[in-house]
Amino acid sequence: MKVIAPSILSADFSRLGNEIKAVETAGADWIHADVMDGHFVPNITIGPLVVEAVKRVTDLPIDVHLMIENPDNFIPAFAKAGASWISVQIETCVHLNRTVQLIKENGAKAGVVLNPSTTVDTVEWILEYVDYVLIMSVNPGFGGQSFIHASLDKLRACRKIIDDSGLDIRLEIDGGVKVDNIGEIAAAGADTFVAGSAIFGAADYQATIDAMRAEIAKAVG
Repeated sequence: MKVIAPSILSADFSRLGNEIKAVETAGADWIHADVMDGHFVPNITIGPLVVEAVKRVTDLPIDVHLMIENPDNFIPAFAKAGASWISVQIETCVHLNRTVQLIKENGAKAGVVLNPSTTVDTVEWILEYVDYVLIMSVNPGFGGQSFIHASLDKLRACRKIIDDSGLDIRLEIDGGVKVDNIGEIAAAGADTFVAGSAIFGAADYQATIDAMRAEIAKAVG
């Protein structure tokens, strides 16, 4: 299953509930929420209360990406708020295995995230414990950035590691994903696509999501 996950980082927060309903009606599979602390990335976004509010207006899985230092302190709260999937930055976790287990102990699927300059071999020793790997194709912190083209090679390398492992692990991409590049991103191995401004900045959410699915289908069938 190819998953399209609109990122609420680019939504209109003055009408967030309506925005979430709109992308759900338009065919979104997940809702993606970026959590930033102003330390690991130069921005501050949302906390568990917003995720709890999102959960009240949708039945879609909520995919929470913790771009924060000390994620262990917040994982239980986000899981309790309704996060179905929780991912953490490899770069922030001193005891990554323990952090991944904490996510699972709190009832969520566990993921690990690699920044653009972090090599894919860092996932090999944690792979058997995670449900997904997220490749950042922009430097995290702000929406609307351009896709880093070298991320395609990184996706291919990570796809091979996952396939060689024989494990059922999703490969997610986040950053600069648009209709005009989602096909080559899918061909490189991604199966889960986070898109923020490309969807929430469009005049027609359904037409945009439909166009994305068409490009994915052309690329990988």
